[in-house]
Amino acid sequence: MQYDLVFEGGGAKGGAFTGAIRAFERRGYTVGRVIGSSAGSIVAVLIAAGYDAAACQHALEQKLPDGRSVFASFLDTPNLDADDQMSAGLRSWLITELDNPALPNSIEPVVDRLMDGLVSKELVRHLLSLLLWGGWYSGKAFRSWLRDRLDQDGRGLADATLLEFYQKTGSDFSAVAADVTGREMLVLNHRTAPECPIIWAVRMSMGCPFAWPEVVWHAEWGPYRGRDLTGHRVVDGGLLSNFPIRLFVSSDENIDQIMGENSISDQVIGLLIDETIPVPGVDEPLKHTSAATGILEHLDLLQESVWRIQGLADTVLGGHDRTVLAAYEHMVCRLPAKAIGTLDFDMPPERMSALVAAGETAMYAYLDALENRHN
Repeated sequence: MQYDLVFEGGGAKGGAFTGAIRAFERRGYTVGRVIGSSAGSIVAVLIAAGYDAAACQHALEQKLPDGRSVFASFLDTPNLDADDQMSAGLRSWLITELDNPALPNSIEPVVDRLMDGLVSKELVRHLLSLLLWGGWYSGKAFRSWLRDRLDQDGRGLADATLLEFYQKTGSDFSAVAADVTGREMLVLNHRTAPECPIIWAVRMSMGCPFAWPEVVWHAEWGPYRGRDLTGHRVVDGGLLSNFPIRLFVSSDENIDQIMGENSISDQVIGLLIDETIPVPGVDEPLKHTSAATGILEHLDLLQESVWRIQGLADTVLGGHDRTVLAAYEHMVCRLPAKAIGTLDFDMPPERMSALVAAGETAMYAYLDALENRHN
């Protein structure tokens, strides 16, 4: 039997999805449409690209040359001197800020020297990225990682647009993002934004404000539902809908235009990350070793503040998710994630294994109840 799957956002806690998908597959079920918000969009796109549970597990186990989890690279320091767009923007900003009639016209060489000094300091690069582009980390390492995954085993999907991705895979994939310029939720798929690159659709969806830079919609990405979004700033879909199950279950003409005609289904499973359910073997939150240790002693405090802001926004703006959740609780599989941090990208292998196993156990229990209801 086939089910449409909904993946909630939750950062590193999304490791539980791998175990859930493994149980789902072993019971003989297949995947129909997929939709994800924030980190959930990453898992959704991998599933849509043909990854099974074993391939997702392999991705979880990838290591950097220094032995850390590959996901730790997502917390990368902005490299402004190597990023033409960011470097040009910074240089323009500095010239504008220093454009004073009292200063000599030879200010540009001074700016160049100032640039060289600024970008050599890791803390400064973090702060400038946060102030100018709204994100403490770069986001480039994530795009590189996702590009590799979408091209792995000859898939050739890394440069695909949303329409090309659909045509090549046959998978109906959607990612939720938030347009802070237009103040609306975006549901990015081959119907709504066919020319948008698949990598940027996922990058927009997972771009937690203050953690990763906002994404500016490019003209070459085409329109969204016939409207030009060029120059609009787009961030994490979790700000407006972190668990977008309503897009599969609600009857609404507007939703039909986004998700396709006859989009309502009763064959839906929503994978919800539940921070109130303990993960067996995981009792305490992980103490972080900051990526910027020695530069900013209390970086973890800043990180927690970033995610606290997102949590507040989700509480204020995401009430519709919880209303639908109450009505469709029978479609929701709750995955344990207590004591797992959103930014625990470099968690020890045994901790990740416990999270994956907890997700698998939760899905088996959910499917048992589902099958009993149908018998």
